[in-house]
Amino acid sequence: MKLNTKNLKAIQDLYPDELAHCYGCGKMNPNGFHLKSYMVDNETIAHFTPEPKYTALPGSVYGGLLASILDCHGTGSAAAFVCENENIPLDGSINIPIRCVTASLKVDFKAPTQMGVALELKGKLRSIEGRKIWVDMTLSANGTICASGEILAIRLKD
Repeated sequence: MKLNTKNLKAIQDLYPDELAHCYGCGKMNPNGFHLKSYMVDNETIAHFTPEPKYTALPGSVYGGLLASILDCHGTGSAAAFVCENENIPLDGSINIPIRCVTASLKVDFKAPTQMGVALELKGKLRSIEGRKIWVDMTLSANGTICASGEILAIRLKD
């Protein structure tokens, strides 16, 4: 079921413009995917519908694209979890001063990912240790988990 985002702010839309050029999620990149992740209760959720040009085998999504969107969802999730941990609002009242980059990304492909449907990405905080943030993720199509992943994100210094 697709998330109703009417009253939510996407984490990536809260990045300052000078830090919002990522191909996968940057609002300032006119050619990018513009992935948008949202904090809902204690997890992050994003939806993304791949275009047919990202086909691997007929009817299935290319795994490299899946890794790419998990990467962006993971770093956005890490930033959101740090904000929550530091009581920084995610309501759009300020640009968030937190930005994270990927130190390590692990993806396990569980099942072929169906083309032509909205994919759902979810992230859950595993831990925060200083500037290191670990997030566990899943990627589903029509309720089937097609990939799981984990990211070690590093908080950029101010």
